[in-house]
Amino acid sequence: MQLPPIAATTVGSFPRPTWFGALQSPDPSVQREAYDDATVVALQIQEEAGLDLVSDGEQRRAEGFIHHVLGGMEGFDIQRKRGKIIRRNRSGREREVPVVVGKVRRTGPIVVDDLAFAKAHTDRPVKMTVPGPLSAVDSTYDEVYGDEEALALDIAIAINEEILALQTAGCDVVQIDEPAMTRYHEKTAAYGARMLDRCLEGVTIPSFVHLCYGYPGGDRGGGQHEYTYPPLFELLLETRIGGISVEFARSGYDPAILKGTGDRLVMYGCVDPGDSPLEPLDLVVSRVREALRYVEPERLLIAPDCGLMTISRELAHQKAQVLATAAREVRRTL
Repeated sequence: MQLPPIAATTVGSFPRPTWFGALQSPDPSVQREAYDDATVVALQIQEEAGLDLVSDGEQRRAEGFIHHVLGGMEGFDIQRKRGKIIRRNRSGREREVPVVVGKVRRTGPIVVDDLAFAKAHTDRPVKMTVPGPLSAVDSTYDEVYGDEEALALDIAIAINEEILALQTAGCDVVQIDEPAMTRYHEKTAAYGARMLDRCLEGVTIPSFVHLCYGYPGGDRGGGQHEYTYPPLFELLLETRIGGISVEFARSGYDPAILKGTGDRLVMYGCVDPGDSPLEPLDLVVSRVREALRYVEPERLLIAPDCGLMTISRELAHQKAQVLATAAREVRRTL
């Protein structure tokens, strides 16, 4: 895979077509066609915007970015729900989540076909996303293991098998989404970092962990960034992870903390992914140049803070386009 310095990319999700939610056909072939069409649209948006590294837009993940993947494993009942306090948002609000009903194992491909379809419809490098073990544990109700670390280990083994299959199928970059890590540093230190490392055994393609604070408008609102990155960087530098995806557009963090990323790749969130006015190009350029004070151009990718699923297609295109334009502008003046 060849990417330019300061490559422009996306965290993962893109808006679905407006007609998508109205599709209620029980016919699997009709549903598959809708997912295919939506994926082609998401790829086209990214290509037209000028992104260097694209995703499938997570169009097939109707159950959400975590449960779509867990639903492809044995041991989870995605349809059955139990109430649980979701720790990663620290809101104290109980939500109904899928249930762990047996030993977790991967029994076959989960998103490998999604990758194959995306690669057949773009000539650009493709990144695929999978959930991390800590966030998977945080998003399910365990009725079997009685031990978070044991459950996380089986999830990590299954995710590792899926990543290796993606690697064999030609995936260019893999991203492991870990929103729970940003709020739950204690569990990251206790077992989360080791489980992330287990996900990466035998993986040779570039890899990122997305230290996500969630979509805009969530439970925590503007106060969601009180759990900062540096303690996590120290833990992650002890793992196999190749890169760290972080958000700076909404957080107001000083990019000087990027010195703590060592020699790893950095996916630098510098555009607000929410339904907010498009940042001016000169603001995005200035954010990128500030990051370059601490990260070499060859190690830097730029992206939105988080996925773009929650906004309109037009605004998602504009936000992707300003990233691509900013990347070209900064490359020109290096």
